Amino acid sequence: MNLESIVLPGVDPSRPIVIAGPCSAETEEQVLNTARELAARGIRIFRAGVWKPRTKPGGFEGVGSAGLAWLKRVKEETGMYVATEVATKEHVEEALNAGIDMLWIGARTTVNPFAVQEIADALTGVDIPVLIKNPVNPDLELWIGAIERIYGAGIRKIGVIHRGFSSYDKKMYRNLPLWHIPIELRRRMPELPIFCDPSHIGGKRELVAPLSQQAMDLSFDGLIIESHTAPEEAWSDGGQQITPEVLDFVLNMLVIRDVHQTTESLTELRRQIDQIDEQLLELLAKRMRISREIGVYKKEHNMPILQSPRYNEILEKRSEMGAAMDLSTLFVKEILQEIHEESVRQQMIIMNQQ
Repeated sequence: MNLESIVLPGVDPSRPIVIAGPCSAETEEQVLNTARELAARGIRIFRAGVWKPRTKPGGFEGVGSAGLAWLKRVKEETGMYVATEVATKEHVEEALNAGIDMLWIGARTTVNPFAVQEIADALTGVDIPVLIKNPVNPDLELWIGAIERIYGAGIRKIGVIHRGFSSYDKKMYRNLPLWHIPIELRRRMPELPIFCDPSHIGGKRELVAPLSQQAMDLSFDGLIIESHTAPEEAWSDGGQQITPEVLDFVLNMLVIRDVHQTTESLTELRRQIDQIDEQLLELLAKRMRISREIGVYKKEHNMPILQSPRYNEILEKRSEMGAAMDLSTLFVKEILQEIHEESVRQQMIIMNQQ
C-alpha cells in the first residue's frame, strides 16, 4: 500500500492528490456543471455522493442509483475519474457496474465491522482504489480493522481519509481534527496514503483553506474537498462547500514543504527536546508516587478516591497557569485529565490491595 499504487494515470504524484466535487449529486445539470468547472481548473478526480447517510430521517439521502449515470457522463465528457461513497454490498455492485473509478467508505460505515466486511466481500477479486474514512469516534484500532478487512479482500490500492472525530462539545470544528490519531496511523502504516477532508473537519467553508494547509504541513498525501457551483443552494452540507473558483485559489495558495531537506541543523534542538521529555517522565513518575501515598492515606482513613472539588480546582487553576504561559487551555486540560485518570487508577490499585 503506497501512494504510487493509488495514483490514477494522469494524476501528478508530485502534488497533493485532490478529489473534489459536491457533497451530493443533486441533479444531472448540477453534477455536470460542477465537473466541467473543476476539470477546467485541473482537477482530475471528481467526487459526488449518490447515497447519503443522514443523522436523522427526513433529510436528503441522495438520488441513489440514478446519480451513477450522471457520474458516467462526467467521465465521458470531461475525462475525469469519478468517485463515490458505498455503504452496502448493493452499492458496491452498482458502482462497479457503472464504471466508478474509486470508492470510499464513510465514517458511519467504518464504525461497523459487519458493514465493512460486507463491502470487503463484495470487492473480492476487484482491482479498484478504496479510501477508508476514520470512524466517527476516535478509535484507531477500529480504523485499522477496517483497513485490514479491505486488504483481506485482495484490494491493494488502499488509502484513508481523515475527516475528524465527532464530539458532543462542538465549538470551532464540526469534527475535532485530533491530528495525533492519523499521525499514529502513519507511524504504524508508513506506506499508507492519507487524505484529509477539511470540509467535514471544519464544517465551515472558511476553515477549508487553513485545514488543508495543516494537512500539507503534516505531509498528508492528498485532499478530498467538497465543491459546489452554488454552495448556498446545496441540498446537503452547503455551509462547508466551496465553489470551484475558491477551490482553485485555495490549492494555489498551498505551501508544500520539502520533505527531502536535511535535518542536521535540528540536532541540537532535538537533543534539548529529548532532555525535556526525560525530565517530564521523571516528574510524572514522582507525581504518581505521591498519588499512591495519597491513596494509602485515603484507604487508612476510609476516604473515597474521587475528590471532585479538588479535581475541579486543579483543572481551573492549572489551565489559567497554562494560558499565562502561552499554552492552549484545551491542551492543558487534556493533559491534566489524562494525568488525573492515571492517578485515580494508581489509587484504586492501593485501595484493592489486601
